[in-house]
Amino acid sequence: MEDEEGPEYGKPDFVLLDQVTMEDFMRNLQLRFEKNRIYTYIGEVLVSVNPYQELPLYGPEAIARYQGHELYERPPHLYAVANAAYKAMKRRSQDTCIVISGESGAGKTEASKHIMQYIAAVTNPSQRAEVERVKDVLLKSTCVLEAFGNARTNRNHNSSRFGKYMDINFNFKGDPIGGHIHSYLLEKSRVLKQHVGERNFHIFYQLLRGSEDKELQELHLERNPALYNFTRQGAGLSRSVHASDSDEKSYQVVMAAMRVIGFSPEEMGSLHRILAAILHLGNIEFMETEGNGLQDGGLAVADKALVDHVAQLTATPRDLVLRSLLARTVASGGRELIEKGHTVAEASYARDACAKAVYQRLFEWVVDRINNIMEARGRDPRRDGKDTVIGVLDIYGFEVFPVNSFEQFCINYCNEKLQQLFIRLVLKQEQEEYAREGITWQSVEYFNNAAIVDLVERPHRGILAVLDEACSTAGTITDRIFLQTLDTHHRHHPHYTSRQLCPTDKTMEFGRDFRIKHYAGDVTYSVEGFIDKNRDSLFQDFKRLLYNSTDPTLRAMWPDGQQDITEVTKRPLTAGTLFKNSMVALVENLASKEPFYVRCIKPNEDKVAGRLDEDHCRHQVAYLGLLENVRVRRAGFAFRQPYPRFLLRYWHPALWLRITKCVWSLG
Repeated sequence: MEDEEGPEYGKPDFVLLDQVTMEDFMRNLQLRFEKNRIYTYIGEVLVSVNPYQELPLYGPEAIARYQGHELYERPPHLYAVANAAYKAMKRRSQDTCIVISGESGAGKTEASKHIMQYIAAVTNPSQRAEVERVKDVLLKSTCVLEAFGNARTNRNHNSSRFGKYMDINFNFKGDPIGGHIHSYLLEKSRVLKQHVGERNFHIFYQLLRGSEDKELQELHLERNPALYNFTRQGAGLSRSVHASDSDEKSYQVVMAAMRVIGFSPEEMGSLHRILAAILHLGNIEFMETEGNGLQDGGLAVADKALVDHVAQLTATPRDLVLRSLLARTVASGGRELIEKGHTVAEASYARDACAKAVYQRLFEWVVDRINNIMEARGRDPRRDGKDTVIGVLDIYGFEVFPVNSFEQFCINYCNEKLQQLFIRLVLKQEQEEYAREGITWQSVEYFNNAAIVDLVERPHRGILAVLDEACSTAGTITDRIFLQTLDTHHRHHPHYTSRQLCPTDKTMEFGRDFRIKHYAGDVTYSVEGFIDKNRDSLFQDFKRLLYNSTDPTLRAMWPDGQQDITEVTKRPLTAGTLFKNSMVALVENLASKEPFYVRCIKPNEDKVAGRLDEDHCRHQVAYLGLLENVRVRRAGFAFRQPYPRFLLRYWHPALWLRITKCVWSLG
């Protein structure tokens, strides 16, 4: 590594710094960034700075340079981390995982792509067809999930609006034989509206701009996204500054990837029709009428042609589509069915809830379809041996927007959980291990975010528990009452405040805002919509309507639509509780594997190549605990292994016989 990492490039490992101070850390980071050395180690942790430009660091030649080499034999690189995780998995039959973390726009998604490309390139030297099929699905699934789950935000042109954890299964030869994708909390409210300067999910613009004229005509669509309420905000924005990433070209790439993965033409056609139906649904407006019948019911659709389009595209009867939009069916205590007409506000709410739910079900169906195709087939552990796994976590980064709602609250809670895991495995456990073994050790202080995690997920009093209680309480419970309850429970918590508790802080609004002092900085949340988003409710009329569609793909997305309206069921878990449970399970899963870390840093807020804003990066270095990571690694042993692994690595009968004889002769 010395030949390629001379002193003019700074230190390739922060552990080698002469002094461990923030100034020295930042000076080394800046120097390496200016020399296009975007990767630097902290021991086995890789620090990655987003260059916001294409660099000649990747591809077959670079992969060949890292394949089979130890971590420190080559300059720091994502390929080196991927190689280390792969070798640990193959040599020791040990499940490993690569945890990629950092704030939105720091380059996590691109990092995960390079890791997947490396693993695909170094496996299956015998070119077995089934293994090649699995590799193709693994690689192609990335751009499909980006199309349906990513969007342009003010912080990132290709921001993941869902969390993704992928397990890749390997056989005893080290070849991938299957995989499974876990998705977390799709930001479905983005379907309805976006902040200024942002877009809806990529797939909507790709469909409108990339489809052939004939297909658009069949979908009753025009090419201009500004004609649709759900895409109007981002109509004048592109997906990327690169022409190669235009919506037109991306659409062709995504369609080709879906064909390679194994989506049938009928399934792809269904997905297009569902996307078109969502766009038409967003353009439906309601107006009050003077009629008394259900058809009018005091309410009508302004443009009835839109109802025709939705009915045709979802393969459902027009009269039932209209009925579901204008009224809902409720069961009385005596199981008698009553149709209750909507007001304009209720109908608009129901329309929006339907649009969000349909898109969420579509996204989940796409993920499930990819999983079914990727699933390891015909595996018998007794015959084929134990499968091992490499997990790759690419999940949304810490977010602070001008207005932060329920989604940002969940995303930032997720980042708190992952930071807690990093603290536990990298900072806390290592120091405790030295103490247990009686090794002289100067304790390294670090910020432990356990109090913040507890604030969110504590039973009965945590924010999520209070929110669930507000959702399940009979009567009218407003977001404002929910906030008042939070203030009562957490008025003395060091990481919580609100305008009620701090009347002089005019950056928050009375009855609307609360603030959490996260490990990555303070975030002010607006409680408006918290209860609705946590309930995540949809009238049963829409579920029955879509379950009875003659389109088999759409019907498969709505199994709960077969439930009888008079059937008494348990209250479903709220969105917040489901997300909390999934985060707990994710952290347990990661903790059971040997972890490798990639800590991504965003160099500036303007997404400009070649510029590193020192203050912005200094803040990230501080909250990610990178300086503490350097101190722990520097103070400890350079090479550490558990005793069983050490014995497995160095045990040789002849060697130990000679050692024993020497000991006897000395005795």
